[in-house]
Amino acid sequence: MTIRVLLADDQAIVRTGMAMILSAEDDIEVVAQAADGVAAIQQAELHRPDVVLMDIRMPRLNGIEALRHLHRPGAAHTPKVVMVTTFDDDEYVHQALHHGACGFLLKDAGPRLLAEAVRSAASGEALISPSITVRLLRRFAHPAAASARPSPLSERETEVTALVSRGHTNAEIAAALHISAGTVKTHLTNIQGKLGARNRVEIAAWAWESGLAR
Repeated sequence: MTIRVLLADDQAIVRTGMAMILSAEDDIEVVAQAADGVAAIQQAELHRPDVVLMDIRMPRLNGIEALRHLHRPGAAHTPKVVMVTTFDDDEYVHQALHHGACGFLLKDAGPRLLAEAVRSAASGEALISPSITVRLLRRFAHPAAASARPSPLSERETEVTALVSRGHTNAEIAAALHISAGTVKTHLTNIQGKLGARNRVEIAAWAWESGLAR
């Protein structure tokens, strides 16, 4: 199945570069591009992509506000959104997490990581650039509140959550815990239900907020 992608970035050279990389993949098709948040919303509604690679800082409407609109209650089509960030965008991460972003990717990510982020988002997983995973999520750690917050998770669910918080994929979690990938998905579904999380990035954020990730 071909994964339909929308690229939203105010820098034409960035969009062109990502389009060239992704178009070389047999299972990925770039169906539209947008130079700002307003255009991103319009193109998403017109083309109904599976995945949107969304720059955080854009004119007219930034990526956070565009994300909020795409994931608003009652939306006819809700694509997976991967936020494209730079090292000085940390202040926006918490907002993006709580509005349903399913991954974070550095602008200078290589071709392999870019394609992997699209595939991960389309399959319901999430990819955060390894170089920023811990640095970003550590900002949500609140040691004082951690001990006062009882965990609703079972021992196995806690193990899965800890590995998710470190950026592991389903396959890596399955290998580490000696269980099947299908069992990992079942655990993740149960964890999301117990935590009220919309995706694995929110699971990771909860792990850091509760102290589990440490």
